[in-house]
This record gives sequence, C-alpha cells and structure tokens, in this order.
Amino acid sequence: MLSNRSIDTAAQRRSATSPLHSPLVAGHLRRYAAARPTPMRPLLEAAVVVISVALSACASSPTGSCKNGEQSAIHDTLYFGTGRPNSVVTDEEWATFLETVVTPRFPQGLTVSQASGQWRGSDGSIVRERTYVLELVHPDDTANEKSVTEIAASYKAQFHQEAVLRTRASTCVSF
Repeated sequence: MLSNRSIDTAAQRRSATSPLHSPLVAGHLRRYAAARPTPMRPLLEAAVVVISVALSACASSPTGSCKNGEQSAIHDTLYFGTGRPNSVVTDEEWATFLETVVTPRFPQGLTVSQASGQWRGSDGSIVRERTYVLELVHPDDTANEKSVTEIAASYKAQFHQEAVLRTRASTCVSF
C-alpha cells in the first residue's frame, strides 16, 4: 500500500508534465489510499452504480419533457421472424395475422416493414430469415401493454416461433 508521502512525491514530479497528476489528483489518491476496505464497501459501491443507472434512465425519459403541442407516448417495435421448422410464414399468412390479430388491437394505426435479420437460436445456430417489423405508437397504459404482449404471444403460438423481439421506448408525438 502506498503511503501518503510517496503519493505526494510522485504526483509532484509528474504534475509539471501531465494535468492528470496535479495536486488535486494527488489529494484524491491520498483519500483513496487512506480509505480502508470494509466488508460492506463492495455492496455500497454496487448500490451507488445501480442507483446512478436507474436515475440516468429516469432522466432520459421524455415524459414531462415533451414540447408544446406534443404528447408523451410509447413506441413499440416488434420483429417477427418468418422461419419455421419446416417452412416459412407466407405473405398471405402474415396478412391474415395482421388483419385478425394486430389491427383489432391497434385500429388507430401501425407501420409494417419487411427486413432481413439474423439471431442465435436456442441450439446455438445462427438463424437468418426474412422478418416483418411492426411499429406501434400508443399511450403508455395497461390496455395497450396487454395488447402488445398478446400480439407477440399469438404469433409465437400460431407460427411456432421461439421468440418475437420487442423494443420499447418512450417518445413524444404530435399530429
């Protein structure tokens, strides 16, 4: 362990050549070297990191920070792979799913795009497949949350899918 004196001397020698080794940094090093680790210190440090991350996530949420004329909403994006064990989801099957499962839950509007994607399956293999990307913008409420989870669950069951990827973000919208 370094003594306070050796930290001061080393910092003074380097302070002329590097701003990172200033007397201010030496003071921080001295306090750090003087701090004795305790059994609770790692737990305390982990708690500080978790709280910092949580607070930064809250700070970046646009809720309450939308501009005049905008309103807060959720932007959900769901990725529906089309590969199945022995076939693929056809355009007709997708159109029927969209008409019977998605549209009744979000009649106010939605966007669908086609994409090519890949992901690692549960067996470790890389799966490459055509994908439908569904984007939904809706109020942040229980009914809409339930509708989104029902859509994903229905697709997985109906088309024997391992997963439907969902990304969810807070946003501000205006019309």
